[in-house]
Amino acid sequence: MAKITVYSDYVCPFCFLAEEEVVKAQRILGKEIEVEWMPFELRPEPTPTLRPEENYLQTTWKNSVYPMAEELGVKIQLPGVSPQPYTHLAFEGFQFAKEQGKGNAYTHRMFTAFFQESQDIGDIEVLTKLAAEVGLDPDAFREAVVSRKYKEAHQAALTHAYEEQKVTAVPTMIIGEHAIRGMLRAHDLVKVLQSME
Repeated sequence: MAKITVYSDYVCPFCFLAEEEVVKAQRILGKEIEVEWMPFELRPEPTPTLRPEENYLQTTWKNSVYPMAEELGVKIQLPGVSPQPYTHLAFEGFQFAKEQGKGNAYTHRMFTAFFQESQDIGDIEVLTKLAAEVGLDPDAFREAVVSRKYKEAHQAALTHAYEEQKVTAVPTMIIGEHAIRGMLRAHDLVKVLQSME
């Protein structure tokens, strides 16, 4: 089975769009692709996060995100959460979800909650509700996030991204020996995957 490792941040709209393109690539190929999502924090604490009302995000979304999303047929909106949430707690929750075999479902729900529903994915109560929606035990999830049980696992994953894979931007896709920075359209993904068969 073909495998793609995707380094992403839950507050990166291009990562959400990339997820949709991976799904389309699977449809084109007519077979399942193993997708492993890996964390990457664009703005870890204490770096200030972006505010949706400020010029940078307004301009980026107007000129890049909305046109691309429209072309790809993906419903997306600039989330109104201000400032944007830090994602370390969401990613620590991801480590819990991954252990339960629900890492991909959890990742998808983080993206849709943030980019389609403007939910604050930095809030533990919101994260717990979303975790329950993908079939995780909400009490166990909440306890794991509150206690920071997966803090070290998350930090190890970040170290792997920064130091071993040399990831500097998201999305970054690793397919075999290829490291592809930026979002690949479905047909380009298919070409890369087919070239490795």
